[in-house]
Amino acid sequence: MIDEILEMGFDTLELSHGMTVAKLPGIQRAFKANKFKCVGVHNYFPSPTEVMIDAPDAYEFSSDNPNERNKAISETLKTLEMAHEFKASYVVLHMGSIPNMPHKEWTGALTKKLANGEQLTDEYADDKLECVKKREKLGPKYYQRAIDTLEFLVEPAKEAGVVLAVESRSKYEDVPDEREMIALQEHFKDCPQIAYWHDFGHVGLKHNLGLLDHNQWLSKMAPYLLGAHLHDVQWPKRDHRVPFMGSLPYEQLLTHFKSEMPLTWELSPTREKQQILQAYALWKEKFPETLAADK
Repeated sequence: MIDEILEMGFDTLELSHGMTVAKLPGIQRAFKANKFKCVGVHNYFPSPTEVMIDAPDAYEFSSDNPNERNKAISETLKTLEMAHEFKASYVVLHMGSIPNMPHKEWTGALTKKLANGEQLTDEYADDKLECVKKREKLGPKYYQRAIDTLEFLVEPAKEAGVVLAVESRSKYEDVPDEREMIALQEHFKDCPQIAYWHDFGHVGLKHNLGLLDHNQWLSKMAPYLLGAHLHDVQWPKRDHRVPFMGSLPYEQLLTHFKSEMPLTWELSPTREKQQILQAYALWKEKFPETLAADK
């Protein structure tokens, strides 16, 4: 797996969720042999042994079940240990979701209407407003759990030498939402261990739903920005596409990033090698400043 990535011209990796414990020894051998540099790690790495699928949200910090919250913490501490071992600079975190707002009934229902071309109807506007109202009502409890979790994790992150990168999410019922993300970053504005991690695809999906404006959002978050997961979005709801195969206006969006910020290509495993090679060649031509040698 690592050799294939290196053969495509990449030399720096983010170690991500979905990697089983069985794969870990091989990854460790490749790292010790100086085959690659590790820029960051995505929680949970490796996957909890009892989780048989790629499920970064198998355990949530926001859960109403205290045992699940404790499990989320313990698995995150393991990820921080791995990040330290691989000399990573950040760990990407999902902070959870609102348990009694099932995705299928809220963002999922809006997405279905969007796919059917109903985004300009009164019914779509009413459903979106209802979603926002319910999310505003239920949010504070789960936002506070996110704050409490991060306050607990700050010291272990400092010991591991990493920044906790709170990721933007694609579902409106996830925690934090945009208003909460700004409040969260302000809460930790004097803490170098907490930063914002932008996901181009996740925010692109919310842009399509009319929940935010992608460029305006990045402008607001620029003071807190650490880096990003880079992928494209095919209208209306397919993310993790290869760059330039969707609708994202990279020229505009990249103006909010400093050249030293990591941009991790987070692509669907269904993408073909040739697609990636073609996109990477075009990326190097269009945005060479994002590929600085010291990144």
